[in-house]
Amino acid sequence: MICKKLFCLLGLGAAVLLTGELAAQTLAGSRPNIILVMTDDQGMGDLSCMGNEIVRTPHIDRFYKQSTRFTDFQVSPTCAPTRAAIMSGRFPFKVGVTHTILQRERMALDVHTLPQALKSAGYATGLFGKWHLGDESEYRPQSRGFDEVLMHGAGGIGQTSLGDFAANKENPYFDNVLLYNDTVVQTQGFCTDVFFDAAEGWIQKQHEAGQPYFAYLSLNAPHGPMYAPDEYKQHFLSEGYDEDTAARYGMIENVDDNFGQLMALLKKWKALDNTLIIFMTDNGMSMKTILRDGEKISPFNANMRGRKNSPNEGGTHVPAFWQWKGVLKRGVDIDALVAHIDLYQTFAELAGAQLPADMQSLDGRSLLPLLEDPQADWADRELFFHCGRWKTGERDAYKYRNNAVRTERWRFVNNQQLYDLQQDPGETKDVSQQFPEVVSQLRKSYDQWWDSALPLMVNEGLPRIKGDHPLQKLYEAQQKSGEIVNWTPEKL
Repeated sequence: MICKKLFCLLGLGAAVLLTGELAAQTLAGSRPNIILVMTDDQGMGDLSCMGNEIVRTPHIDRFYKQSTRFTDFQVSPTCAPTRAAIMSGRFPFKVGVTHTILQRERMALDVHTLPQALKSAGYATGLFGKWHLGDESEYRPQSRGFDEVLMHGAGGIGQTSLGDFAANKENPYFDNVLLYNDTVVQTQGFCTDVFFDAAEGWIQKQHEAGQPYFAYLSLNAPHGPMYAPDEYKQHFLSEGYDEDTAARYGMIENVDDNFGQLMALLKKWKALDNTLIIFMTDNGMSMKTILRDGEKISPFNANMRGRKNSPNEGGTHVPAFWQWKGVLKRGVDIDALVAHIDLYQTFAELAGAQLPADMQSLDGRSLLPLLEDPQADWADRELFFHCGRWKTGERDAYKYRNNAVRTERWRFVNNQQLYDLQQDPGETKDVSQQFPEVVSQLRKSYDQWWDSALPLMVNEGLPRIKGDHPLQKLYEAQQKSGEIVNWTPEKL
């Protein structure tokens, strides 16, 4: 069970907290730099600070201890939907994202995106890593508000049949071909190192220029296929673990080292006082059974039911650690039910963004009241989840398959099972018979939500692209007109 700790805080009127940090009276318009680090397919149990006894994450553990932590932070069950929710402030089905492939990962073009909102407040914006919301030119992050972009295609490096560069199939995760702004480039080294190095070089430039910025470090690790540098796999292999376990946990430990380097650089640049740093993951864990000397071991999943692509807690409940030196409280847990859809409004209010009157309505809430006072009142809410991923033409048959509604207390799964998370966080006992009135209410709410999302699922019925993927065509055109140049990040 994930422990939720309550900390006694002084009132908002106090000038100084017990930790010696300043109490924030209001954060709206405070204009911090924002660094969002989000890993891929890393679950709540994939950190040593969350109880994993195999993988070692000392830098993230240290960050966790010094952070404000949202202990009930919910995302979507898979990759592209979570990204769409962050970029739009809406439930992903309402911006057309109902899958990770089949052109149903493309975020609707009428969305006023989060980076566009931040740019209205004078922020520079950069994306480093995974986009996964459309590879056609009009859907790419360069066209959706990002000034600086270093990205792979599709949903993962080496997914060449789904749209990534064909050259990446030969050596996934090492020496990759990537898109840098509008130019296809050849990089050197392990992909996670490259993405962090690129982000750090860009962040340093913004820092030195006194330019507020939003850096979105959207990593593809530890998404499969399982590859990691040998030095990160070796100690797992020497302890008898299988190759896939060594590579996946090696990827996580590599992320941890890179995260530690990022924090060290921010400290060196004296940038921590005006920078909000967030560590989170995009959905639940995806991991095969661990083998150690031939013995099968179940991966640690923080005692949650379900993993990636599940409507249960293990599919959507992820870590969310927030740190802003001198402003946010250290070592404090916030137990309120919050979600990925809340980031848009939170960041926009922090930045003082000017949102257009005719943009999409936002499904989320601002988290500023909780960041200012972790004990602030927070009204209960209903969050809606659906794994999507139905076959073309079968949407209606999937209305009640792989779906869930969450409130602070309840999780209602597949229109049938009801779990009382306060008493049963592992979702082991269906209590739908004991609480028919709760079932009735959540069914009604889900039906209303589904009906509201149906007309906004704008990518349904599109064919799967076979060959001639947009990024590959860009690669081939550039190859004919010149060459694919070697690219290295800015030197620190």
